[in-house]
Amino acid sequence: MFYVFGVIVVFVVVLIAKGVRIVPQAKVMVVERLGKYHQTLNSGLNIIIPILDKPRPIAIRENRKGMNGRTIVLSRMSSEIDLRESVHDFPRQNVITRDNVVIEIDAIIYYQIVDPVKALYEIVNLNDAIEKLAKTTLRNIIGDMDLDHTLSSRDEINSHMTKILDEATDKWGVKVNRVEIQDINPPQDIKDAMEKQMRAERTRRAAILTAEGEKQAQILESEGERQKRINEADGFKESQVLRAKGEAEAKIQLAEAESEAITLIAKAIEQTEMDPARYLIALKYMETLNAISSGKDSKIIYMPYEATGVISSIGSLKDMFQGN
Repeated sequence: MFYVFGVIVVFVVVLIAKGVRIVPQAKVMVVERLGKYHQTLNSGLNIIIPILDKPRPIAIRENRKGMNGRTIVLSRMSSEIDLRESVHDFPRQNVITRDNVVIEIDAIIYYQIVDPVKALYEIVNLNDAIEKLAKTTLRNIIGDMDLDHTLSSRDEINSHMTKILDEATDKWGVKVNRVEIQDINPPQDIKDAMEKQMRAERTRRAAILTAEGEKQAQILESEGERQKRINEADGFKESQVLRAKGEAEAKIQLAEAESEAITLIAKAIEQTEMDPARYLIALKYMETLNAISSGKDSKIIYMPYEATGVISSIGSLKDMFQGN
């Protein structure tokens, strides 16, 4: 009797233990009653009916990097569904671009389960389905792009994949937040060709920059020479103008001085009653003789046509000065 009672007590304890479910934070548990969906247990302490209620397990697939760099796939079953954002790093895959180049692409998907019921009942294996969908979507996107476009358009590929996967996984209760392309690895011969192209492009740019520099230097040099000639011409012009002004002013001052001298001479001649015209002619004649005779190695003997008139003029000058 005591043995039967002990068995009953143990059975009741086991049933109570089976009926108590503690769900961790940020996780939920889907419970089925007699094989049909019954309720979703949230985080905390929950009570279910043993035997009738049973948690529905979900397949969880994890990809981890091994020691050799290869991806190791780990699969397990769990009755708890994690509502936090998950990271799915699926293995590298070969894709073909539009210009028939085979490249390896490594991508990561960040997704989050927003409806646990749909994640369990709308798809058999959620992780595998997301991975297969990502691979096929990536092949379709890369197949419409050239290699150069693929290498320079990671953001475009990421956003396009995120949009397609988010729309496709909505009926599975999954929200795809973003997709990131980790690495794009072209074949070795393509890498060598790209490196040669890069070197040729750098050489071309260097030649263009050198030519542009020489061209700019020649332009600056010609502009400097042109400005120099303009400055010299302006300086010569200004000097000629100043010289002409100086000569004009000198002539004016000389004419004014001669005018004053003639006026004074005329006044003096008026006192001696001498012809002013003859006086001036005689004066200019003497200045001319003086200039001719002062020349170097001058052997010119000049006698005026009216020597008597000049002599008489000179005599008149003598009398005028003596009279003064």
